[in-house]
Amino acid sequence: MKLKPTLTTTAIILTLAWPIAQGLAADADAGKTAYEKNCAGCHGADGKGNPALAKTLGEKGLNIVGKETIQKPDEALLKIIAEGAGKMPANKKLTKDEQKSVLQYSRSLAK
Repeated sequence: MKLKPTLTTTAIILTLAWPIAQGLAADADAGKTAYEKNCAGCHGADGKGNPALAKTLGEKGLNIVGKETIQKPDEALLKIIAEGAGKMPANKKLTKDEQKSVLQYSRSLAK
């Protein structure tokens, strides 16, 4: 009977995959929390930019889910997060891991 080995294999895969899925969910939550605390004020909760701030600063770069931003490689965006660009100040409060989590979360907003 082939059913028993298939069930055993499925159980093993699920057992191994569960911690990975939990880790990814935790990273996403950490990215969302850090984004809301450090980025949403300018970039908006949806990543499309805070319209009032865009009028004040004249910055269309506040939209981080637009085509121009999503085409940039991760390395370029991580550099912007860490060092700032244009009128965006550097973010010295975030660790490298938090920067990566924020980037992953902001990329998820574009989907």
